[in-house]
Amino acid sequence: MPKSIQGITVAHFFDTYRERLKMELVLGEPGLHRMIREGSINRPALALTGFFKYFANKRIQVLGAAEMTYLKTLDHARQVEILQEMVERQIPCLVLTRNFHPTPAMLSVAKEKNLPVFRTTLITMNFINLATLCIDNEFAPSVTEHATTLDIRGIGVMLRGSSGVGKSECALALIERGHSLVADDLTVIKLLDERELMASSRPLNRGYMECRGIGIINISDMFGVKSVRPEKRIDLVVSLFEWTPDAVEERTGLEENFYEILELKVPHIILYVRPGRDMARLVEVAALTQALKKMGHDPAKTFNDRLIAYMTQQSETPARTIRLDPDRSRSEEDRS
Repeated sequence: MPKSIQGITVAHFFDTYRERLKMELVLGEPGLHRMIREGSINRPALALTGFFKYFANKRIQVLGAAEMTYLKTLDHARQVEILQEMVERQIPCLVLTRNFHPTPAMLSVAKEKNLPVFRTTLITMNFINLATLCIDNEFAPSVTEHATTLDIRGIGVMLRGSSGVGKSECALALIERGHSLVADDLTVIKLLDERELMASSRPLNRGYMECRGIGIINISDMFGVKSVRPEKRIDLVVSLFEWTPDAVEERTGLEENFYEILELKVPHIILYVRPGRDMARLVEVAALTQALKKMGHDPAKTFNDRLIAYMTQQSETPARTIRLDPDRSRSEEDRS
C-alpha cells in the first residue's frame, strides 16, 4: 500500500537540508518540534497586511526583500500584533532570505512563542525553488517493492522475482561489468511531481548485498564507490521467473507490457531463468534497448517496418515466365 506523509518536524527539515539550503538557526530551538504539514512554501505577503482569510499556515513561511521591507515600515507594536497572529495559527517556522536579520519585534515574538527563525544567504527565488524540491521529496507518496534496483548505462532497472530466483546474483554480475547498485532486495520508491518514480535503498543497508552461500558483502569496498548510487529514476522493470515447459516467451518485442507503481506505468519485460542463460547479459541488453527506445529508436518496430516493406515489394513485382519456342529448339538441336 502507498505510504503518505502527514507531516515532518521542523527539526527533521533543518537537519536534512541545512547545508543544501545554507540555513542557520537564529533562535527558537525549543520549537523545532513544530510540524510542517504541507509540502509547499508560502510567502506571507497578504498576511503581513492583516489579511488571513486564505493564509497557508501549515507551510514554511519565507520572508524575502519585499516582506522585510514592508515589515520595517510598520511600528513595533503593529509588527508584534501581526506576527503574534501568524504564530497563533500554528505556523511551523520563519525563514529569512538574503541573510536578513530579524526585526526586534520578530525576535521578541519568536522568543516568547518558541517559534524557530532561520536565516539563509540564498536569494528568495533560489531558496523557494530548492526548498520546494526538498519538501516535495519528503511529502511524496512512497511504496516498498521486494526488488533489486540498478543503474545500467543511465537506465534505472528494477529486478523483480520470487525469493531465490537469482536477483542478487544477476545484479552482482552486472556490477562486475561496471554498473551501479541502487538497492538490493528491498527498494523504496517515491513518486516525485506525479511523473517520476525515484528508487532508493533504506539507509541501513545501502551499499550492501546478500549473496546466498556467501553472506553479506559491501559493494563499495569490493568494487569502488562508483558501484553504488544513492537513488535512480526507474525506467524499466524486469521480472525474473523460473522457466517451465509451458512458458510463453516474447520473440519479437512488438508487444509492450507495463508494470504499475503508484498509478504510474513503467515498461515491463519478463525473462525466464534456466540453466545456461546469461541473465545479466539479457538484462543489460534489455536496458540498452530501453535506452534506444527513449531516444526514438525501436529496433523491433524498425525491423517490422522493413519486413512489411519487403513483403509489399515482393507482392507488387510481377512473376517472370519463361516460354520455349518448339521450332527454335528443334533448329538449335539440328545445328548441333
